Amino acid sequence: MKHVIVSIVLVAALSSPASAFRAVNGYQVEQTGPQQFQVVYNSSRHETAYLCAAGDFVSRGLGMPSKTRIFRESPAPRKAGQGITFTLDEAKKVPMELFSSFGTKKGDGGISAGTAKSNYCLDMRFLWY
Repeated sequence: MKHVIVSIVLVAALSSPASAFRAVNGYQVEQTGPQQFQVVYNSSRHETAYLCAAGDFVSRGLGMPSKTRIFRESPAPRKAGQGITFTLDEAKKVPMELFSSFGTKKGDGGISAGTAKSNYCLDMRFLWY
């Protein structure tokens, strides 16, 4: 039994990159550059779930303040099976209608990590009680 558990742990560890981060909504986030990261494709979710994962990664994964601005770097719309790349560098942003309609206040096409988390991360614990 001990060998089975060790095998499962090893397979899980080797199946995701060393720099992978698991967001509160279960999405995997991989840092792709000093200020860039990608939320890996997940077929069962909406675009706003990518914002949740991005906000969670910036605040918990990178330890940055909740006011840190997040911008979309990969162009919309996504191709089938493709995740979304985000950046903290405003110079690398692409226009993104989703941000303009979901919580941006500065008009810069970005969203703060805190807003992304508080608006789009559901606390699933309450569904089980």
